[in-house]
Amino acid sequence: MKNMGNMMKQMQKMQKDMAKEQEQLKEETVEATAGGGIVKVIASGDKRILDIQISEEAVDPDDVEMLEDLVLAATNEVLSKVDELVEERMGKFAKGMNIPGMM
Repeated sequence: MKNMGNMMKQMQKMQKDMAKEQEQLKEETVEATAGGGIVKVIASGDKRILDIQISEEAVDPDDVEMLEDLVLAATNEVLSKVDELVEERMGKFAKGMNIPGMM
C-alpha cells in the first residue's frame, strides 16, 4: 500500500511538472521563413500564429498564388517546428511509460 501512495505522489508531481511545462511552452516562440526569408511566420509553443511578416518584394498583384504558397509553406514549417519543440519538452514525461496517446 505504501508503494501505491508513493506512486500516486509521483504521478501528481509529474502532472504538476507537465502543467508547468505546458504553461512555459505558451511563452516560447518559434519562427520559420519561406522564399529565402521574404515570408516569415512566428508561432507560440501552443500553436498560435503570433505574426506573419511579408516583405514588399513578395507582393506581386499578378502572382498572388506565389504569395499564398509562401505563406502556406512558412506556416506549415513553423507548426512542424512547434511540434518538435513540444516533443522535446513534453516527451521526457512519457519516456519509459507505455501509455496510449502519450508522445
